[in-house]
Amino acid sequence: MINPPINSSKILQDVCYEIRGSIANHALELEKQGYEIISLNIGNPGLFGFRTPETMRLAMIANLDHAEPYCDRKGIFPAREAVVMQQQNRGVSDLSVEEVFIGNGVSELIDMSLRALLNPGDEILVPSPDYPLWSAATVLNGGKAVYYRCASDNGFLPDLDQLESVITSKTKAIVVINPNNPSGAVYNQKTLEAIVELVERHNLVLLSDEIYDQMVYDDAEFIPMATLAKNCVCLTFSGLSKIYRACGYRVGWAVFSGDIERASHYMQGMTKLSALRLCSNVPGQWAVQTALGGIQSIKSLVQPGGRLYNSRQAVIDNAAASKYLHLERPLGAMYAFLRLDERFNGKLDDYAFARDLLENHHVLIAPGSSFNTPYNDHFRITTLPDTDTIDIVFDRIEECLGQHS
Repeated sequence: MINPPINSSKILQDVCYEIRGSIANHALELEKQGYEIISLNIGNPGLFGFRTPETMRLAMIANLDHAEPYCDRKGIFPAREAVVMQQQNRGVSDLSVEEVFIGNGVSELIDMSLRALLNPGDEILVPSPDYPLWSAATVLNGGKAVYYRCASDNGFLPDLDQLESVITSKTKAIVVINPNNPSGAVYNQKTLEAIVELVERHNLVLLSDEIYDQMVYDDAEFIPMATLAKNCVCLTFSGLSKIYRACGYRVGWAVFSGDIERASHYMQGMTKLSALRLCSNVPGQWAVQTALGGIQSIKSLVQPGGRLYNSRQAVIDNAAASKYLHLERPLGAMYAFLRLDERFNGKLDDYAFARDLLENHHVLIAPGSSFNTPYNDHFRITTLPDTDTIDIVFDRIEECLGQHS
């Protein structure tokens, strides 16, 4: 008798994370066969030669003897205090370390925050395009992701009227990703204030993903959502992964602000979940105080002449020169969300293009519809490679699309 296979949970059927999905898995198979793949599917600075600031590494080493036991379930005091001071310097008052939760990256905190908030059938409003972890975590925790439109013809800013139209009695929270992944949009104050007004009027929770908070270009200005959300429950997410090029440290934080009294039960739920996982990675937490209190090295990287600025500009220039691509100029983060020309409509979708580009031209990208869009003519690349590599990538893209045109 042959025993039946052990199947995975049915809930995973509705979970998509193509950034490291089937196409990325195929890229790994090609690499094992000896092919050199240019991987642009994920924003991982360390893979492209960006180093974590030395002062952060030294802070970890100096405190390794304090990093062996479990720490407080919410995180070590110096790290949480540093986050409080950063928020206060930005104009967010009435905070203490009790409102700060340290997690194994923002990813864990997104999952925890939704698990502590959602009941079966609750709805979370998520931007489209989104970072797909938000949708996945909503589904995994019994909720439903409902999308609000952020179209390229509006600079990928939210359609505020459409956003309000999808609010129902089941809506629990609105997710804001600013600076945005995948589009690179940076929301202006008018847009942010309008979202806050909706949140306050409908008694919702505001979930603000700000992991790229200091990664802005040209004349774009990052405005912390917590500085505007005074009369609602606001939960701000950030961490070391992107701004401080420390993805592998797995250190993120979530900060409650605004109507803290109203959030007391929600925070108790987060505290319980924090205790269940004992604590987050302790060695990496010792880098937080040094990171937030020291020189912000990201500033030189995003200014004209800086490596991130130059690489982004190379993407913009190559897209402008392309016969087959269109790009809404990214103002923040480390991605470009490119659109295939109209001539490919109905002939070549994002997944088919991504597979062809990988198999025949050895470039790995992320299909745009995997970011929960209703259209399938976009794709995302990271802008982290050096300019020479970016030029090579676009030469291969042009060759690939030329064969389909």
